[in-house]
Amino acid sequence: MTSKQRVQKTFEFEKTDRVAVNYECNAGINGRLMAHYGAKSHDELLDALGVDFRTVWYPYKGPVLHQPREGKNVDPVWGITTRWIEHSSGGYWDYCDFPLTEADEEAVANYPMPNPDDFDYDYSLEMSKQYKDYGLFCGGAGLGCVINTNGFFRGMEQTLVDLLIDEPAGMLLTKRRMDIELAVMERMIDKCHENLDIMYMGEDLGTQIAPIISPDVYRRNIKPYHKRLIDLAASYNLKVMIHTCGSSSWAYPDFIEMGVRGVETLQPEAHNMTPEYLKKTYGDKLVFHGCISTAGPLAYGTADEVEQNVKETLDIMMEAKAGTGGGYCLSPTHQIQDNTPAENVVRMYEFGKKYGVYK
Repeated sequence: MTSKQRVQKTFEFEKTDRVAVNYECNAGINGRLMAHYGAKSHDELLDALGVDFRTVWYPYKGPVLHQPREGKNVDPVWGITTRWIEHSSGGYWDYCDFPLTEADEEAVANYPMPNPDDFDYDYSLEMSKQYKDYGLFCGGAGLGCVINTNGFFRGMEQTLVDLLIDEPAGMLLTKRRMDIELAVMERMIDKCHENLDIMYMGEDLGTQIAPIISPDVYRRNIKPYHKRLIDLAASYNLKVMIHTCGSSSWAYPDFIEMGVRGVETLQPEAHNMTPEYLKKTYGDKLVFHGCISTAGPLAYGTADEVEQNVKETLDIMMEAKAGTGGGYCLSPTHQIQDNTPAENVVRMYEFGKKYGVYK
């Protein structure tokens, strides 16, 4: 069975030879894993781990819209600004200097944003041909994301206020961004749809213990934009998977209603996000992708604890009616962090191969 066949059948709840496998990692641990496997490229590492997925992207080729600044990293397309923060096991780029925090409608309307024509869709087509034998994503966890991504421009506090009171500047920011994202995805999917399998989008909707926003706010100010993207994917017969951090299962009935097939991240520590709860409540309607916590045994446990975690997760998530697949993809909940021992990651994927076989 090819990776593409495995992914396609998984997203149809059909029986496969083994669970589909995916991978996300920070640069530091990724480099250590490449050294462990002797991989000379990222693709070689993915093949060594048995990863069944690849992603098609659409690079920007238009003019620089936002100028660089000394000591900061400024995205030339969107103007999102970050600064480097050191920590004990490496570092990361943290968001700062939010350019539209105090902007009114006029400032948001005049803020430079990319033209959907200024992306290289021919590059996307070549990528889709190169990876046509894998389960092929388009989009990403930031596609269709309102809360998190608006926060890069407005700051998180102002973004949540915007959503709660329908602040005109915040609503316009959402509309401008979502119109561009929809137009970009439409062009890219139209170009590459013969090789694509899944449109991948995202929205962080939960803290560890509760929703970030109310269902009413979600349905009023976010769901309509999600529906447009989901309908676009459906028009090309693509499945949709959505990234949701934290305690997000409260939104799954809305996702199912709109036509979402898969949900991703699945932090088991969060409220109503354990494998048992998800499988029992939504296992006949949603494909699950994730559940191996990047803040659990993978990062802090022994090899035996990693084995137990992987086996227990697979025992629950692979369960299915006779003759069908379990609708599960083995994957870390987020990018594996630099504080994670490389040997634990190696063992995770080894145990996935050992215990992830369908009888």
